Amino acid sequence: MTSDTSALPRSSFLILLALHDGPCHGLGIVSRVEDATNGRVKLGPGTLYGTLQTLVASDLIRNAPSDRPDDEDPRRRYYRISPRGERALRTEAERLRVLVDAAAARRVLGGA
Repeated sequence: MTSDTSALPRSSFLILLALHDGPCHGLGIVSRVEDATNGRVKLGPGTLYGTLQTLVASDLIRNAPSDRPDDEDPRRRYYRISPRGERALRTEAERLRVLVDAAAARRVLGGA
């Protein structure tokens, strides 16, 4: 899915970022993404579950046991970021930082 030169899709990056905080289930991931983006990104079910499938198939995330013993909903699946996913997240964050730094140096971004 990713190499040193290819970018992660936005939804993949945001889901990996959400799982960097620890294992979570689908609705929790949606909430973490909304919090991280100040409500600017809302993952719909198709995007969320399609991206989760792709990330699992790419070994960037893995299924995880529930971290809540009282969680008895068998439909709820928990996910955690894999070591490969951590590397992909870090690589993408570094790639994005270079781009944002270039834009900031040219005063493309507002602010001070």
